[in-house]
This record gives sequence, C-alpha cells and structure tokens, in this order.
Amino acid sequence: MKREAPMVVALVLASILGFAPRAQGQTTGWQQIPIPPLPAFHPKEPKRIELPNGMVIFLQEDHELPLIDGILTIRGGSLGEPANEVGLVDMYGEVWRTGGTKTQTGDQLDDYLEVRAAKVETSAGPDSTSISWTCLKGDFDDVFKVFADVLRNPEFREDKLDLVKREMDDAISRRNDEISEIAGRESIKLAYGKDSPYARQPEYATVARVTRQDLINWHHSHVAANNMILGVVGDFDAQAIEAKLRETFGQWPKGNPVKSPEPVVSPAKPGYYLIPKADVNQSEIQMVTLGIRRDSPDYFAARVFNEAFGGGFSSRLFRSVRTAKGLAYAVGGGIGSAFDHPGTLRFSLGTKSASTIEAIQAVYEQIDALKTNPISDEEIQLAKDSILNSFVFNFDSPEKVLRERMLYEFYGYPADFLERFRSGVENTKKEDVARVVAKYVHQDQLKVLVVGNTAEFDKPLSSLGPVTNLDISIPPPPGQKNEAPAEKPTASNDEGKALVNKVVERMGGLAKLHSVRAMRAELTEKPMENGPATPFTLTIVFPDRMHVDIQTPRGLLTIVVTPQRGFMSASGMGARDLPASEKEESMTQIHRDMIYIGQHLDDPRSIFFADGTAQIGEVETRAVDVRVGDTAIRWFVDPKSGYLLRETYEGVAQSGPFHGETDLSDWRTTEGITLPALRKNKQDGRQTSIVEFTRIDFNPTIDPKLFEKPAVDSATPSR
Repeated sequence: MKREAPMVVALVLASILGFAPRAQGQTTGWQQIPIPPLPAFHPKEPKRIELPNGMVIFLQEDHELPLIDGILTIRGGSLGEPANEVGLVDMYGEVWRTGGTKTQTGDQLDDYLEVRAAKVETSAGPDSTSISWTCLKGDFDDVFKVFADVLRNPEFREDKLDLVKREMDDAISRRNDEISEIAGRESIKLAYGKDSPYARQPEYATVARVTRQDLINWHHSHVAANNMILGVVGDFDAQAIEAKLRETFGQWPKGNPVKSPEPVVSPAKPGYYLIPKADVNQSEIQMVTLGIRRDSPDYFAARVFNEAFGGGFSSRLFRSVRTAKGLAYAVGGGIGSAFDHPGTLRFSLGTKSASTIEAIQAVYEQIDALKTNPISDEEIQLAKDSILNSFVFNFDSPEKVLRERMLYEFYGYPADFLERFRSGVENTKKEDVARVVAKYVHQDQLKVLVVGNTAEFDKPLSSLGPVTNLDISIPPPPGQKNEAPAEKPTASNDEGKALVNKVVERMGGLAKLHSVRAMRAELTEKPMENGPATPFTLTIVFPDRMHVDIQTPRGLLTIVVTPQRGFMSASGMGARDLPASEKEESMTQIHRDMIYIGQHLDDPRSIFFADGTAQIGEVETRAVDVRVGDTAIRWFVDPKSGYLLRETYEGVAQSGPFHGETDLSDWRTTEGITLPALRKNKQDGRQTSIVEFTRIDFNPTIDPKLFEKPAVDSATPSR
C-alpha cells in the first residue's frame, strides 16, 4: 500500500489539474511544456468627459458588485509648499477630512458614514491632493452629499490640526530609529540635493509654523474646476451619473491653473557617505544617482534591464550577491523612473555588519561584469516574460485601469500609454538593453550611502575611498532652539554663581556634597508608551566609575564604565565592550549628575553663567549655563526656592545624537541630602520615560569587583 501511494497522489492531482499521468519512464522537462502566447491586451477604456470649466471626468462602469467608488485628484502637492512650512500639505490632507465641514465635525461624519459602511477620505502627495469616497450603490446619494460637502465647505478645525502636529512631531522624533528609513531618506538627498523639494522633510520648526489659515488658503488657491480630475467606477448607469456630476460641478468657476513646479536638482558628488549607528548589527547600503523619466525612449529597455539585473529571485544581483555568496539578505535595484521628473537609479542591499565592504564590492563586480558579460538573450527573455506575465495583475480590474488612465491625464501622457507598455517591453532587444546600460549605469557616478555599526565592519569604509560623514541629528523644537547663548560663556557671572550656590544649599550644602564619595540608588524607569516599569540599581563612585544592573525579562543586564573600560554583560551571554561613543556618553552622564556638579561649585575652572528665562509651569525660572570640565548642561533654577526644575543637554543615544530635557520634581531628603525623586525625560521634544528613585544610600560599602569585567568574553557568543 505504501508503494502505491505516490501513484494514487499522482492520479488525484491529474484529475484536479486536468491531465493524465504519463506512463512510467516517460519524462517531460518544464522547458518542453507549451506556453501559449499572451492574449491581446485591450482594457476597457473609461469614458472621458471634459466640462466647459475645464474639469475632467472619467466614468468606468463595473457591474460585478453593487458598489460605487470615486476619487477626485487636485493639482498641487507638497512640492509646491513653502520651504519654511514643509509638512503643510500633509497636514492639509489629513485635517481636510478630520476637521469636518461647517455643519458637521469630523467625528460626526465618521458616525454617519460608519452606519452605511461607507468612507470619505482625503490625502496628499508630492504633486496632488485627493478626496475619495466608497459606498454601496443604494447609499450613493447620501455619501456623495458628504463628499461634496467636505470638498466645498471644509472647516479645518483647530483641535484636529493640533492633533496632527503632535503626531508629526512624534514621527520626527522617531525618524532615526530604523536604518532602512534613514537610508531611504538620506539617499534621496544625495540623489536630488538636500535642499530639493524632492528630498525635504518636516522639522519641528516647519510644522509649528503652519496655521489653520494656511490650510484654508491652500484649499482656496487649489480647489478649482480646471485643476480637478474626477474618476468614478462602479455599478451605475453612465448617462444618469454624468447628468448628476454635470449638475454638481458644471457651474464651478475656474481658478488660476496650478503648474507643476520645476524643483532645482543639485545631486551630491559621487563618493562614499556614512551614517554611523552603533545599536545595530547590520548595514543598509544605497547606491544612487539620477534615473530617467517615464516618457524617455529608454524607458522600456530600462524596465527589462532592471528585471534582469536586480528585479527578483532570478536576477543577477540576487543570484550572485545573495544566493551564491551569501552576502545580503536583500539586494536589487535598477534605473528608476518617474512621470514628470527623473527617478533615481538605485542599487540597494542589506547585509550583516561584518560583510559590509565585501557586499559593496560584490555589487561592483556585477556592475563591472556588464561590460564583458552583457545581459544575454536568455536573461532578457526571462525578464520580459516576468514583466508581461505579471503585468495583467496590475490592471485586472476596471478600477485599476481607471486610476492608471487618470495618471496619464494628470501628467499629460498619451491615453494609450498602457497598451504601449506591453508592446514596448515585447519589442526590447539585447542591443537596447546594452545601450541603456552604457548610457546610465556607471559605478563612478554613484553616491554610496552606508548606514551601520562601523565598529563591526569587515574593513573601514575609507578603504574604498574618501568618506563623508552625514549629520542626521534632529534640530530641536523652536522653543529650545535659542535656549543656549549665541556664544559659549568663558567665565562665570555673579548671578550664575549665586543661583548654583542656591541650588547647592537646597541640596544640603557644599560640605555635605563634598562628603559624598559614592552613592547607590534603586530606581524604576517607565516608558511613556504604557510599557512596564524596569527596575535599576545604579552605583556611582565619584568622579568616574558607574555600575548599572537592569532587571530585564531575559535576565540581569549589567553596564559598567570606568576610565579604563566600558562593557556590557548579560546572564548567560558573556560580556562585550561598549563602543567608544557609548562609553564616553556614560562617563558624561556621571559628570552631569547634580552631586558631581555641586561638588565643583568652588572649582575656579567651572563656569556658571546665568542668561535668559523660561516659564516652567507657574514658575519663571532663570537659565544657567553650567560647564564643569568638558561637560556642559543647562540648568533652569527657581530663583526664589533654589530648586532645580529642569536640565537640558546634548546627548548621544544608540540611535544617534539627541537634544535631552529632564524635568525634576518630588524632592526628598536622605541623610541630609535633598534630591529629586521624579525625573521626566524627553529626547528631541518627545517624552520618552519617567524615572522614579525609590531609595538612595550615600557612601555604601563598594566591592572593587563590581567594576571588573567577567572572565568569559563576549567574542564567543553571537549577537
């Protein structure tokens, strides 16, 4: 019975798939399976209507389901927003809908539409903004009224604008968390230039500058009949819905035509660019330069080249760099294109830190090999088959065809560009691919960006050529931007010295602080995102030793810093040295401690300079720039009570440099020394954690072994 099972399975499969099994001993390779030619591609064209006021409407009937969907595209997007208000159009695209209309709030509209399983949505992009609806056929009249009301009478309510601003600020604060996001964003700057509208990004200051009136002004200057293209698809009678749309939009006035801007493009120089990120064990690599427009005569040959060289599992880059050499978990790329401006030529790969340089060189080898081993006829045919066999799935519904047709209208492309695509790919020859390779693919024109942990690279990036380090630090919010004086003070002033003296007296006096040789504290740190509190035990031996025990779900994690060493160890995982930047930052944290600074009150080399005020709650504080040795921090002191209410400083986290802010409260006295038990922390304006000190002991007995590195080294375990 067991021997007969394969034949039974074969018979079952044969009955399902509709063919008879071949007699034993007969074989057919997959190459011999006949492949019929692709059928002719003639998608159903939507009906195009142009109203006398310049508005263009496309109608695409689709009676498969009782649904009617529509999308209105309006010319003008983020490429046209002012450089000092980057983020305006993104905010507009969201608050347009959430802000409701003059008669209903956005929340009321949500309730009205939810009952009908319908949606009215707004969005924004680089070239345009849009408003869309989706609904059941029977609810079309009700939902279309909401659509028209949001289009004509948006209110842009202030509370929804404030909410979006907070969301954007949060996104800004997190934008350096993921190396893939960093690499994608910064490589665009290298390709187009850091000041190009194609590469701009919102900052705290540009977001803060946008007002409700700016959104209203944008709406009034862009929403005009001759700037709009409407597409409707679904279960309707074209004649009836055309009449309704003419009645709704036919009397809309024209406005000033919105012309697509022609942003200045100033690409960076070819070469190597580096963004160090010490908290990862992999590298994200982007090799970029300018690509082509989609209406270029080279477009179809470029698409075939892209598929053959870097487009999928059978591409040269994938087979060589990933499969054969095992140097990348993802690799690909090609000559990019866009409708109205050059896209980016891009080769991307992700690899482990220890193979960074080797992986770059492996991609170079494949680029160089294009000269001596050009893309073959077999590779071209495989690429063409892959493109064309998947092509139909991009346009397998009337809605997809409608949206593509609207794009051609928007960018001024021929109405039959969709049909031209297939013939253009089919007619591409080996000589065409060789031509675009010779024209566009040049290793010496690439800007090569690497984001990764430089301490773990197989070789320095500089072994390939001169390296430019890129600064991705996030500019602080406007309120913090001018906190520091224009020039660093070189000496204390009387007010600054008096204010710090007042803080020291509030803490217990200079003599008491001088008596502190060491401290041990029990504390908890709770993230702002509702996570569990993590217990810490912190031991500091002044002036330059620190031991931290952290109770994690995986066991005890220990961090130790001394002038001689800095390392991290975990239960069962051995120990590893801290990167130099992390060791330096940990030492700086010791020297930012209030006790350490207070102990240096009478050091003539210390600087305490009072300059400026800041409102913290109901208290108008005085700002004091503090410098002790190489450590700088800004204190905000209540001049009446002597309490220190806030500290600001520049720090370095695993994700990179940040602007830190700590609010201090709940002052408690232990052994005659008064310190804040509660500390609320921010990084780059985003609240990150709350730290609570539950116990402090001064001058405890310190075991010298506390600062010794464990005997088992971390070179053995992998990370």
